[in-house]
Amino acid sequence: MTTSTSTQNSNLGAWLVLLLAGGFEIGYALSVGGSHGFTVLSWSLVAIVFFLLTLFALSVALKHIDVGIGYAVWAGIGAVGAALFGPVLFHETLTPGKAFWLAVIIAGVVWLKLADRPRKTPVPPITAGTEPQPLLGQTSNRR
Repeated sequence: MTTSTSTQNSNLGAWLVLLLAGGFEIGYALSVGGSHGFTVLSWSLVAIVFFLLTLFALSVALKHIDVGIGYAVWAGIGAVGAALFGPVLFHETLTPGKAFWLAVIIAGVVWLKLADRPRKTPVPPITAGTEPQPLLGQTSNRR
């Protein structure tokens, strides 16, 4: 039972680090936009810092989360965050159509997180040299 609790705690910690990485990704995306192609020094320096932070946090999270799931969640958080904060910082437009598709991305990220939860009843591993057990109600014909 301790191993299960330990695994759940490390998985929760990995998801929290992945959320942090997503926040850094939002900062990176917005600061790249503010740098105007890395021509504004202050925004460019901020972009470099956020870039290093987001890659570090993502790499830590991916130690415990499948790469495909983790990357999709990280990219989704960055895309949604940049799309939501872009209008606030850079006077971009957020149309109802864009808002709908952002909601679809958010739903997909939540769905991926739910799909990553461990099973409640673990399936015992099959080890070499053991015979499979007959299904309930069946008898084994092997002798």
